[in-house]
Amino acid sequence: MDAGRFAGLTAIVTGAGSGIGRATALRLAAEGARVVACDLMPERVAETIALIAAEGAGVGVGAVGDITDQQHIDAIVADAGGRVDVLVNCAGIMDGFLPVGELDDATWERVLDVNLTSPMRTTRAVLPLMTAAGAGAIVNVASAAAQHGGASGTAYAASKHGVIGLTRSTAVLYRAAGIRCNAVLPGAVATNIGATAAPKSDYAMSVLGPLMAIIPPVAQPEELAAAICWLASPDARNVTGALLSSDGGWSAI
Repeated sequence: MDAGRFAGLTAIVTGAGSGIGRATALRLAAEGARVVACDLMPERVAETIALIAAEGAGVGVGAVGDITDQQHIDAIVADAGGRVDVLVNCAGIMDGFLPVGELDDATWERVLDVNLTSPMRTTRAVLPLMTAAGAGAIVNVASAAAQHGGASGTAYAASKHGVIGLTRSTAVLYRAAGIRCNAVLPGAVATNIGATAAPKSDYAMSVLGPLMAIIPPVAQPEELAAAICWLASPDARNVTGALLSSDGGWSAI
C-alpha cells in the first residue's frame, strides 16, 4: 500500500457500503484520496465513513443514493465538488441463478439496470469533469461470469458481458481525452451480494453444480480492492481497456 498514491485526488465509489466497494473506498482513502462513498443504504454509508475516519488517512464523504436514478447520480457527482479523478463502478446484484427459460422480465430488467445501465450513467456523468481535466481513471467491476457461461444465471451473465463492452468502448473512445477505463473480473468473493445469490432454480443448479465444484477458494474483498486501486492509480497509466481477472485462477481452468 502506498500512503500517498492518491493524494489530492477525488474518487467516487458506488456500492461502497459493503464488500468490494467498501474495501476499495477504505484503501483509496488510506492511500490519500478524498472518497465519495455511495450506497443505497444510509447505515452502510455511515459505517464506511466512520471506518475511513478511524483510519485517519484520506477523507470520506457519504453519498446516499440510488444509482438507477439519474437525479441521484447527478447529486452524487455534485458531492464530489467539481472534481472526479477516479470512478469505481462496484454496485451490483445477482439473479438467483435463473436460466433464461425461467427468467421473468422484472428480474432481467432490475439486474441489467443495476449492473449495466447504472455504470453507463455514472460514467456518462463524470466524463465532462474528467474530459475538462484531461485525465481520469474508471474501473468497472465485472465478473468471472463475463467469461464463463456457468458462473451465474442468464441476467447476471448478460449484464457483466455488457460491462466488458462498456469498458472497452469507453477506453477506446476517450483515450485521447486522457481517460483510462479498465475492468476487474472477480471470481467468488466473500461479500453480502450472496443475499441475492441464493439459487432459485433447481434445474440451473443441476447443470451448474458440478461446474462450481472447481471454483477456487473464496477471496476477501481487500484482495479485489488491491487490484482495483492499482488500475485506478498512476502506476497503471499505460493500461486501458484491460480486463484483469482476480479469480484465483478460475479463468485459466
